[in-house]
Amino acid sequence: MSPRPVSVLVVDDSAVIRGLMARVIEGTEGFKLAGTAMHGEAALAFLRRNPVDVVLLDVEMPVMNGLEALRHIQAEFPRVHVIMASALTTAGAQVTVQALAQGAAGCVAKPQAKSAADAIAQVGAELVPLIQALVIRPDLEQPVSASLADGFTTEAGGQRTRSSSTFNGSSATIRHREAPPAVASFRRKMPRAIDAIVIGTSTGGPKALSQILSNIDETIWQPILIVQHMPAAFTPMLAKHLGSDARRVCVEAQTGMPIRPRQIYVAPGDYHLEVVRQGNDVFARLNQNPPEHYCRPSVNPLFRSAAEVWGKRLAAVMLTGMGDDGIESIQLVHQADGYILAQDAASSVVWGMPGAVVKAGLCDECLPLSEIPSRIRQIAAWKGVA
Repeated sequence: MSPRPVSVLVVDDSAVIRGLMARVIEGTEGFKLAGTAMHGEAALAFLRRNPVDVVLLDVEMPVMNGLEALRHIQAEFPRVHVIMASALTTAGAQVTVQALAQGAAGCVAKPQAKSAADAIAQVGAELVPLIQALVIRPDLEQPVSASLADGFTTEAGGQRTRSSSTFNGSSATIRHREAPPAVASFRRKMPRAIDAIVIGTSTGGPKALSQILSNIDETIWQPILIVQHMPAAFTPMLAKHLGSDARRVCVEAQTGMPIRPRQIYVAPGDYHLEVVRQGNDVFARLNQNPPEHYCRPSVNPLFRSAAEVWGKRLAAVMLTGMGDDGIESIQLVHQADGYILAQDAASSVVWGMPGAVVKAGLCDECLPLSEIPSRIRQIAAWKGVA
């Protein structure tokens, strides 16, 4: 029996954008266009009549905008994945970051290409892998519908699935069924003083970061440095929101900026963030070296340089995200005897990045998101051996 296709509802007040997004969905093997809607109210009416796996939701619309529609969808259809489609404008970025912090699964940029073919290719390159990662659960051979997903969680060590889908002639591979990789037992260290905390995340990250930073307190004096995969137009808004959540200074990092206690630094979109020690001080350094794991910023440059600067006095946290960005640099943190936390599968939107760390046997603890803030507070308070 062939897998049930992924059902997608496209919501946008622009007929042109609706048409382009619809062509991406209809042109992708394994996807089905459930329908289209012009605004949030029409989308809710559609969802009440039809089963849908994914809603592709415009940010700015008349009658009911994307942020309001997201709240209603989350309340009435909690198993439906919502992806925001945003124009790369200041206003669009602000609302999109709010939506992501409130639980939208991801975002894609509205096409800016001049030709329809280029626009479709641009959207497809971002949208298709994101939907695949969200909906085609890693231990099933077919998508999980909103009506069938109640109580379902992904378990580490379960069988993995791989399916391949084609968009306009190009193949986008997930995973074919294969034997589960061995998961090494977590190591436990003696407490030691920690001088810095680094966090890497992607899909689902803004909400996870918001939950963590809303629950830190003044006992966490260490600087916190963050890489969140996000376009350049969005990272200033992300830093603003996270600073509000944490009730402390949070800025986009800049080259030459000193890394100070009790401050939070976010890697700017389209720049890798590194740290470098000069005498007794540590400074931020940005570069536009080639993307790593197709990402800039990538987790790797930050974690790699942080392992060199702080060594065993570093705590590294890997949160929800597609792919396995950061796996190489986590190995360096491990070798330096830094402390490594990973988010568990059940609480991750996509258990790609943290899953890679767990399956490689590189983390000290794998915890649900709800337990990570208190664990970070405990680790930050350690006054053990240097």
